[in-house]
Order: sequence, then C-alpha cells, then structure tokens
Amino acid sequence: TQYTIPDSVTSIGYGAFYCCYSLTSVTIPDSVTSIGDWAFSVCDSLISITIPDSVKSIGSQAFCYCTSLTSITIPDGVTSIGEYAFLGCNSLKEVYCKPATPPTGGFSMFANNASGRKIYVPSNSVSAYKSASGWSEYASAIVGYDF
Repeated sequence: TQYTIPDSVTSIGYGAFYCCYSLTSVTIPDSVTSIGDWAFSVCDSLISITIPDSVKSIGSQAFCYCTSLTSITIPDGVTSIGEYAFLGCNSLKEVYCKPATPPTGGFSMFANNASGRKIYVPSNSVSAYKSASGWSEYASAIVGYDF
C-alpha cells in the first residue's frame, strides 16, 4: 500500500505502477527527474504523492484515473505536463502549480476532475497561465496563490 522509491532511481518509467490498485502512498526521491507516461495510471487508491522539486516532466496520462487523489502539488522545476496527465481524477479538487512560467501543457491534462476543482498558480503568473496553450481551457479554475 505504501512505497518509497529508492534514491538511485532517476526516472519512473512507462507504466511503472500502472493499475497498482492497493497503492495509497508513494515517496519519490529528489533523484527523480521525470515521471513517465502511464507511470501511476489507474492507481485508484492513491491518496498521497509528493512530487519532488527535481522533477522536470510529467508524462502523458501519468496519473490518469487516480480517483482517490484529492490534491497535487506540481513543483517549481516542472517544465512540461503531458496530455491527459490527470484525466479522470474525479476527486482532485486542488492543484498547486508552483512554476512561475506555465509548464508546456498537454491536451486535457486536467479533464474530468472534481467539480469546482481549483488550479492555484503564482499570483504574478495568473494571466500567463490563463492564456497559455494547454492551460487556457482551465482559465475559469485558475486562481492566484502566494506560495
């Protein structure tokens, strides 16, 4: 139910934890720089995951259908988020996106999240996020936040 990824790991590969239905918590070390496509897809019991500042990219469908996930923080270092990355996370109510520059956003990365879901971004970057490709479809959910 809980897993700590070893410090020697630098990348979480394609489908690494795909359909790990009992997984509730994952600890990712600072050595990891990328989370691959489908890495945690359909981990429907996953409620707690901390993405470290070292991560630069979150792959396509990396967390899709993680239906128990209620909150996620995207760290400063992330420069790209793949398409459908958080698709169908229907309990996801809060997304905290720390980068001042909007990461490259994939198509429908936050589709079918919880009703009323908010995407918190740095207060000085609200307009940049609301107009950025991949982010503009969520403009009404984007809110300024002082991290």
